[in-house]
Order: sequence, then structure tokens, then C-alpha cells
Amino acid sequence: MMRILSIIIAGLLISCGSRKKVDREVFDAVNESMEIKKVNEVDIINLAIKWGNEISAEAQQELMGKLNKSINEKGVAGAVEFCNVEALPSLNEVSKRHKVVVRRVSHDFRNPADQPNEEEEMLLEAYEYNEENGVKNSANVQEIGNGEILLYTKAIKIPGEMCLNCHGDPGVDIGEETLEKLDALYPEDKAKGHKVGELRGMWSIAIPKKEVVKKL
Repeated sequence: MMRILSIIIAGLLISCGSRKKVDREVFDAVNESMEIKKVNEVDIINLAIKWGNEISAEAQQELMGKLNKSINEKGVAGAVEFCNVEALPSLNEVSKRHKVVVRRVSHDFRNPADQPNEEEEMLLEAYEYNEENGVKNSANVQEIGNGEILLYTKAIKIPGEMCLNCHGDPGVDIGEETLEKLDALYPEDKAKGHKVGELRGMWSIAIPKKEVVKKL
């Protein structure tokens, strides 16, 4: 009876005092090590932010590494083809590695697949509002999917001059050959005209809460 009572208390702690029912898989993950771990919502959110920062940095490093290699081998125009074919699969590899879903989303999208969904839309608008009003953007985590998924988001800014070769002003930063390639591969392209330091979009990483609980 005491064992059952302890399990119930642990479940209540996970929901941080709320009356939400805890998902069974999250429940099992907590007890996986044969002991009841007392965790609260703050612990879960803080770890999700830390892990999201690590995953987004890993995804960025992987993309930039492959992109730089492609530029060195094929030039900027050739690297546009790399992004068209390999960018999404590269993010999918990171997703599978961590059992999450990694996306880059933007209103100034190049690939239509990068448009924000319903959950991402309001968060992206908040980042844009902050940027326009001089408010510092910080990484954020929100519960979605009845609380079973933690959506990590973080602003993406244009980091340096190299990015302007594909995202800057046509005819100034973007060469003619590269511009022709962009127009051919991305007829709906909205990702040009940026400056260094401007908001480009945001990282969106959907993290199952049970995966975070396993790490506590």
C-alpha cells in the first residue's frame, strides 16, 4: 500500500501540483531505475532547455560543416543544390539520434517545408516582436500535445557575411549564378534580403517529455 501511495505522489510531483494525468510511458520512465525519483516541472523544463541548446548546436554544426565542405568543393551555387537535397535529411539524422523532431522554421522560408505549424506560429511571432522592439530573445520550452511533448524553440540569426551569399541582397551579396540556381530550385523563396545579425527564424525541437524524464 505504501508503495502504491509513493508512486501516486511521484506522479503528482511530475505534474507540479496540477491535476493533469501523467502519461504512462513517462510514469514508467521515472521508475525505470527501480527507485521512485521525485521530480518537478521546473527540473523537467530546465533540462529540456539545456538539452535543446545542445541539440540545436549539434544540428547547426553538422549543417555548417557539410555546407562549408560543399562550398569548397562546388562553390556557392553548387552548395545551393546541397541545401536543397541534404539539409532536411541532415536534420532528420539528428532527430533520430536523439529521438526528437528537429526543424528550422521561418516566415522568410526558402523551402515551403520550413513554414511554421500552428504551435510554432505564435512562438515565432513572439520572437519577431521581441526583435522589432529590442527585447532579448531567449530559448523557450512550451508544453504541447496534452503535455506529453515539450517544444523547445530558439531564435536563429544571420551569423556572418558568408550566409549573405545566399540570404543577402540579390546583385549585391548574391551572385548571378547563385541567384539563378535559387530561383530554379526555390520558386517560392522568401529568404533573401537579410543582413548580418537579423532574425532568420527559429529552431523548433519537439522533445517527448519521457525522454527528458529518463535523463533526470
